[in-house]
This record gives sequence, C-alpha cells and structure tokens, in this order.
Amino acid sequence: MTKTYTGSCHCGAVRFEADIDLSKGTFKCNCSICTKSRNWLAMVKPEAFRLLKGEADLADYQFGRKVIHHLFCRHCGIHPFGWADSPDFGGKGYAVNILSLDDVPEKELVDAPVTYTDGRNDNWKEPPTETRYL
Repeated sequence: MTKTYTGSCHCGAVRFEADIDLSKGTFKCNCSICTKSRNWLAMVKPEAFRLLKGEADLADYQFGRKVIHHLFCRHCGIHPFGWADSPDFGGKGYAVNILSLDDVPEKELVDAPVTYTDGRNDNWKEPPTETRYL
C-alpha cells in the first residue's frame, strides 16, 4: 500500500515527503557510491516526491556517465535522495534512501523486498554475483 512518508537528512536542514509502497520493492546497488554510503533505495516518480525544505542546503555529486544526481546535505553529509532522468530508470525518478525516512516502522523495513542491482557495471537489470556485503 502506498503511504506518504517524511524524511530528512541527519541535521534536519533537508526535509521531504515521498509516496512509497515499500511492499513493491526496494533496491541496493553495488556501484561505488551506493556501496560506500550504504544506500538502500526506493524509486518514486516526480509526482510522488516533494522537497519541503533545504534545496539550498543540498549539494549535487555526479560521476561516471553523470546521469544520476547524488544529492547530499552540505551540513551533515547524509544522502537522503537522488534523482536521474534516464531510460535506464524509466525516465525521471527519485531514488529515496529509505533509511532517511523519519516515520517508517521497523517492521515495514524488515518486510520490504530488496532487489540487488549491478550498477558498478551499468547492468541495472541483473544482480551482481555477490550481494552479501550490500
């Protein structure tokens, strides 16, 4: 069931709302930034995402093909969400770090299905050979 969650960075400078159905799945990626920042993501369409506060507090980091905007708070460094506009991801969408959601019950996190993606090799349709470290 789709629910509206609120989320933030650690210091609270950045706040957002997102309409997410965690039962439809989440994903973990093995690319270098997702691995180092331990991202656990849920994709939402632009109409399901609302930045409430902190646009000026966000910094944008891109690397590789520079398709994905990896956003982080300039103050505390937390990556609450990012976005991309690419056919690889079905057009424009937001990748919400579900661990930055403030009001998600632990049971919903435990029950959320996880798909693993091989972002390291730009192979978004297949899992990497090893996922235990993600």
